[in-house]
Amino acid sequence: MATDSALTKEQILSATEDALRRFGPTKATVVDVARTLGVSHGSVYRFFSSKAALREAVTERWLARAHDELRFIAIEPGPAAERLHRWLATLFAAKRKKALDDPQLFATYLTLVGETSGIVDAHLDTLTDQIAQIIQDGIEKGEFRHTPIASTARAVFEATAHFHHPAHASGWSDPAAEDRFETLWKLVLHGLAADA
Repeated sequence: MATDSALTKEQILSATEDALRRFGPTKATVVDVARTLGVSHGSVYRFFSSKAALREAVTERWLARAHDELRFIAIEPGPAAERLHRWLATLFAAKRKKALDDPQLFATYLTLVGETSGIVDAHLDTLTDQIAQIIQDGIEKGEFRHTPIASTARAVFEATAHFHHPAHASGWSDPAAEDRFETLWKLVLHGLAADA
């Protein structure tokens, strides 16, 4: 339990995640979060002005945490094709892990994501920018053919949606999902390759 003076945003966000897991997005309250921390709900409001602001912050943290590794893949050296494949595979693995390991919390976050379209749009822009960075690197190194970078990055992201969009989560436990992902990857790579 935290005291009011030692309370941090991270503690509040973690407690909010616990409350969402226990009570679900429709029933979890700021009072539940405060009770978990052993503080008054006013202490929570010192950090977050409203329940909506708290829900936005926990959603933003969840999205950022889920994909933090992708940022490093986008900027590291090495062949662009290998990095793009690893970036897409890492995104798929992260989404699948969250959906299969804690389906209740995953469903809760889907509800929250639906409430925070601005955060989601910014997050999707960040992801497609990372793909664009890899594609640009591939073009500069002669691995990928010249193509409009931003629209191609968006097309790659949308083409692989079956392996990262939550609407398709029910199929991620299928043992053939990995093979389908690799088949799609080969098609994407063929479309990008300089000698295609």
